[in-house]
Amino acid sequence: MLSHAHHLLETIFGHRGFRGEQAEIVRHVAEGNDALVLMPTGGGKSLCYQLPALLRDGVAIVVSPLIALMQDQVDALRQLGVRAACLNSTLDAAAAQSVERDLLAGDLDLLYVAPERLLTARFLSLLDRAPLALFAIDEAHCVSQWGHDFRPEYRELTILHERWPQVPRIALTATADPPTQREIAERLQLEDARRFVSSFDRPNIRYTVVQKENARRQLLDFLEPRRGEAGIVYCLSRRKVEETAEFLAGHGIDAVPYHAGMDPALRLANQHRFLRGEGVVVVATIAFGMGIDKPDVRFVAHIDLPKSIEGYYQETGRAGRDGEPAEAWMCYGLGDLVLLRQMIEQSESGPERKRLEHRKLDALVGYCETMRCRRQVLLDNFGETLPKACGNCDNCLSPPESWDGTEAARKALSCVYRTGQRFGAAHLIDVLRGADTERIHQFGHDQLAVYGVGADLDARSWRGVFRQLVALGLLEVDAEGHGGLRLSEAARPVLRGEQPVLLRKESLRKGRRERGDGRGARPAIDIPAADRPLFEALRGLRTRLARDQGVPPYVIFHDATLREIARQRPQTPGDLALIGGIGAGKIERYGDEVLDVVAEIEAA
Repeated sequence: MLSHAHHLLETIFGHRGFRGEQAEIVRHVAEGNDALVLMPTGGGKSLCYQLPALLRDGVAIVVSPLIALMQDQVDALRQLGVRAACLNSTLDAAAAQSVERDLLAGDLDLLYVAPERLLTARFLSLLDRAPLALFAIDEAHCVSQWGHDFRPEYRELTILHERWPQVPRIALTATADPPTQREIAERLQLEDARRFVSSFDRPNIRYTVVQKENARRQLLDFLEPRRGEAGIVYCLSRRKVEETAEFLAGHGIDAVPYHAGMDPALRLANQHRFLRGEGVVVVATIAFGMGIDKPDVRFVAHIDLPKSIEGYYQETGRAGRDGEPAEAWMCYGLGDLVLLRQMIEQSESGPERKRLEHRKLDALVGYCETMRCRRQVLLDNFGETLPKACGNCDNCLSPPESWDGTEAARKALSCVYRTGQRFGAAHLIDVLRGADTERIHQFGHDQLAVYGVGADLDARSWRGVFRQLVALGLLEVDAEGHGGLRLSEAARPVLRGEQPVLLRKESLRKGRRERGDGRGARPAIDIPAADRPLFEALRGLRTRLARDQGVPPYVIFHDATLREIARQRPQTPGDLALIGGIGAGKIERYGDEVLDVVAEIEAA
C-alpha cells in the first residue's frame, strides 16, 4: 500500500517524500479506517485524503464549506491529471448534470461539494448509486457552535456514517483547541476514529504586535517595503474595509476590498484578482479567507483586534502556506477591546455564549500583552507546549522591558473612581495630565485631587497603562453603556497599596522604515541575483499559461518550484522530474515550454 502511495506521490504530485504523519494517515484511511486530522495550514492536509482517494476504488466525496476552496482544489488536481470536479451554485444546469453523470459512471476520483447540497435528498440518492471510496470533511471545526466559523449544516453530517457505515471518513482542520477537538469527534461520531495531531506551530511566520496610534499610517509603513507582495489586511467593519482599500490604493498599493455587503459580482471579481494576480493586497472582513489556497501570501495584517485567538490563528495561517518566510502583523489598541466587549454584550447571544466569547477575547488580549515568546503563548492555547522561545516574533527579536507601574496604576484607578466610573480612557488621560478642555471644566474634573497628578507620563504611555490595566482585569469596560471604564474587584488591593503592578514598557516611536518593519529585520525569500532573470522569465510563462486557462498562477507552479528551476537550470525532462512540485502530468503539459525558457535565458 505505502509503496504504491509513494509512487503516486512522486509521479502525480511531484513530491519525493511525505511530511510528518502524512504517510501513516494515508495508509490508515486507504485501508478503510476513520481518522480525525489536526494539521496546521500549509502542513499538507489535502494530500491526506487526495492520495487515499486515488488508492481506493470509487470516488471520494469532499465536503467543503466554500466555493473558492473547491474550485482551487479542483483546478490544481486537474493540472496533475486527477479526475476531479465540484458541484456548487456557480454551475449551470447542464454543467451540474455532466458532473452527476461522471459521478454515476465512476469517472471521478474526487468530487467536492458543499454541505448544503450534500444533505439534499436528491444528492443523497445520487450517492446511493455511486461507487464511494471515502468521505473527507474539510474545515471540520465548522461543526462547533462555539467556534468562529460555525456552519449548522456540518452537524447533520452524521448521516454519512449512518447511511454508509462501511465508507471510511476523514475529518480535517487546522484550527481547533482541545475542547473543539472533542466536540468535532462527538458531533461527527468520530469518537473511535484514530486521531492524528500535528504541531500547530508555523515556524515560518513572524508574529508582531504594535500599539495602535494611527492604524492606516502604521499599516502603510508596514507595507512600504513589501510592495509587490501578496497579502491580506483584516478590518472589523465593512466601512473600514472600503476606506482602508481606498487609502492604500491612493498610496500606490494594488489593493482591493472584500466584504459580504459588496455587490456579489464585484466581490467575486476582487477575489479572482487576488487569487490570479501577482502582488495584490485584499482588504477584508473575516468573510474572506477560509479555504483560500493561495500559497504565496507573504503577510497577513490586522488593523483591528480579532474576536478570538482561534480566529487570529486561522487568519494569520493564510500567510506562508508555501513554507517560505511570512509575517503576521497586528495593530492593537484599547479602543478595539472596548468595541469588542460592547459587541459581545449587545449581541443576542445567551449568557453562556457571552461568557465564552469574553474568555476567548481575554486569551487574545493576553497574547497581545504578553512579554513571553508570542509563539509559546499562541501554542499554549491549543494545548501544545513549545519548549524554547521561537526567535521569530517581536518579543524574541527585541525583548520588551517591564517597569514598576504600581504608582501609575493607582493614579489611573483613582482617576476612574473619582470621575464616577463612566468615562473612557481619552478623558481620563486628559484629567491625569491636567489638560485644559471644555469637557474637564464641564464636569468639574479640574477640581479633583487626581487632576494633573500624571503629568510625568505622556499620553501614549498612559494609553498603554489603561490598556494593560484592562488586560490585567483591574479595570472593566462598561460594555452595556458607552464603553466607559470602571473598577473591578481585583483593583481593591492595588488601590490599598497591597499589590504591586508590573507593566510592559511601551516601545518608543521608530523611524518610518524601521517602524513599518515591526521589530527586527523583515524575513526575506532569498533569490540570488544570478537566478533572478530566469525566475522572472518563468513567472512570465506561468502568468501566460494561467491566463490562457483561467486558473490562478500557483496551480501551474508554486514560487518555490520556479526558484528551484532557476537554481538547478534543468536541461531535460528527466532533470525536471527531480524538482519538487513537478510530476509526470506537469512535465507532459509544460515541460517543453519550461525548458525553452531555461535555454533562452542561458543563451542570453
